Formats: sequence, structure tokens, C-alpha cells
Amino acid sequence: MKTRKLKRTKNKAIALSGALTVIGVVGAATAFGTGTDRAQVDVRGNQVAVRVAGGRAVLDVSSLAVRAQADDGSAWQLSAPAAGTLGPTGKVSVHGATATWRYPSKKLAVTASAQDGRLAVTVRSTRQTTLSWPVTATDPAAKEVQIPRGEGLSVPVADRWWNSDSAGLAGSEAGVADGLTMPFWGTSLSGRHGVSYIAESDIGTTLKFVSTRGRLHTQAEHAFSTREGTNRYSVTFALTDGSPVAAAQDYRAWLLRHGGITTLRTKIARNPEVGRLVGAFHAYAWGQARTAEGVRRLRELGIDRMWLGYDADGSPMSREATTLAERSGYLVGPYDSWANAQDPATADTSVSQWPAPVWQDACVHRADGGIVTGFGGRGCYVSSEALRRAEPSRHYLADRTRQMTASGADSYFLDVDAAGELFTDHSPAHPMTQAQDRRNRLRRMAWLSGDRKLVLGSESAGSWANGVLSFSHGSGTPVDDRLWALERDRQNWGGYAPGTAPAVFFKPVHLPTDVAKAMYDPRYRVPLYQTVLHDSVISTERWELSWSKLPDQSRTRALLAMLYNVPLNLVLSQAELEQHGRQIAESQRYFEPLHKAAATEPMTGFRRLTSDGLVQRTTFGDHALTVTANFSTTAHNGLPGGCVDAVVHGGKPRRLCPAGL
Repeated sequence: MKTRKLKRTKNKAIALSGALTVIGVVGAATAFGTGTDRAQVDVRGNQVAVRVAGGRAVLDVSSLAVRAQADDGSAWQLSAPAAGTLGPTGKVSVHGATATWRYPSKKLAVTASAQDGRLAVTVRSTRQTTLSWPVTATDPAAKEVQIPRGEGLSVPVADRWWNSDSAGLAGSEAGVADGLTMPFWGTSLSGRHGVSYIAESDIGTTLKFVSTRGRLHTQAEHAFSTREGTNRYSVTFALTDGSPVAAAQDYRAWLLRHGGITTLRTKIARNPEVGRLVGAFHAYAWGQARTAEGVRRLRELGIDRMWLGYDADGSPMSREATTLAERSGYLVGPYDSWANAQDPATADTSVSQWPAPVWQDACVHRADGGIVTGFGGRGCYVSSEALRRAEPSRHYLADRTRQMTASGADSYFLDVDAAGELFTDHSPAHPMTQAQDRRNRLRRMAWLSGDRKLVLGSESAGSWANGVLSFSHGSGTPVDDRLWALERDRQNWGGYAPGTAPAVFFKPVHLPTDVAKAMYDPRYRVPLYQTVLHDSVISTERWELSWSKLPDQSRTRALLAMLYNVPLNLVLSQAELEQHGRQIAESQRYFEPLHKAAATEPMTGFRRLTSDGLVQRTTFGDHALTVTANFSTTAHNGLPGGCVDAVVHGGKPRRLCPAGL
């Protein structure tokens, strides 16, 4: 399993290809407000002012700099000028609620309009070029920048550590489609103000993190390409109240307006088996834990809800074990991947073995004709377009799914498909853009969860995939780029032996201080993913980062899981159940009623209750659930350090103080 990493980019520009809007649609321009006494677009010289909710956004057409003029009299910069030269500006014309102009030397055409209370800017180009804009969090009043890396981070822009190499953020970049879980970012300013930025054109767009004179800012860059279909670049700006989750709330509102969220209630109505996810922890079982006896042990511990998965290692759960698990209220699902093919004679995993001629005829091809090497340098990446074209006659995917669920599994984990690492295929036999790759993946995931009625999950699911799956392993983890190097160090991280409990999953590891701080310091963690998708996708951390894998972070991770109302992700073996079974059962019994109360509710609030950010509170629905977590070592209003209190609507507080592992 994997996720596209953040990439270092000190002096290097990378052009990404492909185009598809976030959920396949772009909203039509809609004038803000209904009165005729307040013009939606006002042009004065080279200034275009657009009415937005809470004030005006004023765009300088000579540079693409944007300023906010709030209704309370505050003013600040929404974007610095575009990086690079735009050249002379053509005449600005206004048609209804839309202003239009051109940069002839750059072959760029721009429109700006009021759209649902936001400033909407679309840039088009007829040639292959790049635009570095917007440039955000540059105003002196900017305090924090919110980044949907995994679950989400809110980073102080003037923090010395976050501006240093130790944090691993400054000088890096993330593809908006494949390096972020959602295509937005935000800023918080002093005075209860902030900004939300949504990259509707996520494919082909990169977000860079730049440190200048000890302050972080972000810079988006879009690569225009007619061949890739990325010749349209759309970004919206919205004024917010500056809370750490305000940008996520704005993106959720955008998705809802565009029909881009399918709720768990809807998914359960379509397939009642999805309801078994509610209250369940997630675990990959190994060795005896994968047998009927292992299922009985879980029941003896008092665990009556669980998603049980198993790796493609040649020892699937038997029909007896699967049947007992499902009778016990559990879901059972195999791990599979449709993204890798290897030579069948030397393949290192069964899921990389396909019937001829998938290897090598279905491989993704580079522009020079060579195949795109698969993850970890093994085999090749399989073209989703090649499989789509072959399916009516060859039935590769139908046969694979039938084989993987032969023991009666009612769930499925399909690696990579929803993670956002999209490919351009230059093969003349099955050419494909990144946008087509995403459409293909959405169709086949919809087939698994819809036609096949499997409770579907995938890896680090981007928001664009929320309609076709019910759970995501990995979207809860704000991965630091240095994690990948740690995982490749088999001596310290662990390898794939023994087969019944591979050390890569079970060997405890102590993260370096800087990596642990970047990923798990609760002062910087914010529930962006849950704010957008809590009532749509059940999200966990990455499967190779089980609860017991990182003992130093086990208490913090348990508190975060309860605070965000999301399951812990585990790996289970006979030894693991003997050592940690009672702690797992205690945590699951605490979690289950909270999840039953709020799993199908949206996250409606997040607050930091102390100035150090170590006491935090979340709310779900109309106070269906309120959770307060104290990450510090001292009590706050009667809540001891290292503990969490949860109140189901109308009930009394229930407390958990996880001991850690």
C-alpha cells in the first residue's frame, strides 16, 4: 500500500498532467445576493471588485493580486501577485455577473465572477504553459495555514520549527489530486478572519509550501495542457471566520451544493451490510487470528463489532471463519490491488499475477514507449483503461473478485484506487489521461459497491471517491515524507517474516522526534477530513501503522480517534490478542456507543479550549455527540490529562483514559 509523497522542490518546477474537476462537475456562475442595489462585479481601471459573502474581493488584473474588503472594515491580502510575468493586460469586459480579460502574450483568458458567495476565477490557455497562482498566506496578519494532508494540519506560519528543515514541510509540494486528501486549503488571520481556497481543477495543480524570511506561505501552480485536458483552471475564494476548520466547512458546503457527498445513511439504505461498520474497529488478521478460533477469541473479549481483513498471502480466511465472523456481527474482507502486474513466473504476491496477456500488454506506458514501473520497482502499473477495454470479453475484474470472495467475504479493500495517484497512459492500444484514469476507477469501485453489494474500502481515499466506498484506510494519517524511508529500513522497521505475524506490521517502532511531531502533535492536528466527510466515509489511519506499531503515540492516537469519532486500525495475531486484547476490547466497547450515536452525523464543531491547543472539543450533528479530549498532562475543568469525556445527547459523560501500549 502507498500514497503519493510530498516532494521536495527547492528550485524545481514539476508539471502535472490530466484534468477533471473535483467531482466531475463545475457549478455554473451564480450571482451573489438578490438585490439590484449592490453590483456583483464592479470594474474600475485595472481593479475588478466582486461581491462575496462577508464583503468584497478586489482583483488587480495587472498582477492577479487579490485583496479582501470585509463588511466589518477589515482588509487583507487573499493572494499575492502571480509568480512570473503575465505581460500586458487586454481590456476588461463585463457580461452580467462575470468580468473577462486576457493576457495575450501568455495566451491566457481569465473570468472572475460571484459564485454562491465566493470569488470564482477561471483561467484558460490554448497552449502548454504553467501559472503559479494564487500565492496565499502572505498577509502579515496570517497566523495559520490549513492543509488537508491526511486528516488535516493547521500550521502556524511564523513557527520557527515549521519553517525549518526539521519539519519537512517548507520546500515541499503536494499534488492537489494525489498529495492532498481534498482539493482545498485555508488560512486563519487575526481578528476572526480567514480564507478558503478550493481548486476545482485539481488534476494538473500542485500546492507548494514556501518559507520566506521565517514565514510559511503556499503557492499553487497549474500546468495547462490541451492533450491532458487541463487547459481550464478554476479556483474559488471564500471569506471565513478563521476557525481551524472553516475552510473544510466551506468545501463541504461546495460539495453539497454540487451533489458531491453520498451519506452513510444512503449507503446503508442501499446495502444494509454497510451498517456493520458502525461501532467497529478495523483490523488485519494474521495467523491464528484469521481462523475460527481467532474469531471466538475476539468474542470472548467482548468485541461484537469488527472489520476483519486479511492480506493476499495465500492463506485467506476459511469459509468456517468467515461464516462465524459474520454471525458475530463482523465484516470480512480481502485485500486486493488492481494496480500492479508482474511476471507470473516471479511475482512476489498473488494479487500481482494476472492471466496473460495483462503482463505486459496492459501496463501503463510512458511517452518514450517504456512501461511505468510499479510500486517499489516491481512489475508495472496496470492501466485502468486497458482493463476497462478488456473486461467485456476477458472478465479479468469479475473473475478476480469472484475468486477473492469465494470464502463468503462481504467486504473488499481495493488498494490504491481511491488514493489519487493517477496516470497518463501513452500506449497506442489503450491511451488514457489522468482524468480518464479517475473515471475508470470510479466506475469499477461503483461496480464493486453497487452491483456486487460489497462493503468497499480503499486507501487514503480522496474526497472525489466518497460516493463509491464506505471506508478508507489511510486518510486519517498526515504522512510525513520521511516515513517512507523509515519503512524501507527493514532492519529497524521490520520485514515480511514471520508469515503469521510479519515484523513490518507488528514490530514496535519509535519514530524520530521530528517525524512524530509533524504527524502526531495534537497542537497541529485538525479534523478537516471529518468536517467534510464524517457522515460519508469511515476513515482510519494507514494499515501498516497499526495502533501497536507506534507505542509512543498510542495514547495520543487513541484520544484522537475518540475525539474524531473514528475507529482504531489494528493488526491482530495470537500474541497481539494475548498482549493487548483487553485494552483493545475496552477501547472498542467505549467507542461503539459513541459511533452508533454519531457515525451518520456530520461533524458540526471543533474548538481548541486552551491557549496551548492541548484540550480540544468536537460536536456531531445537533449535539448528538460531544467529545472533549485532554492531550496535556494536567487536568482541565475536571478532565484529567490523557483522558477523553464523551456525552451522547441527553446522557452523562463517559470517560476513557487509555493507558497506551
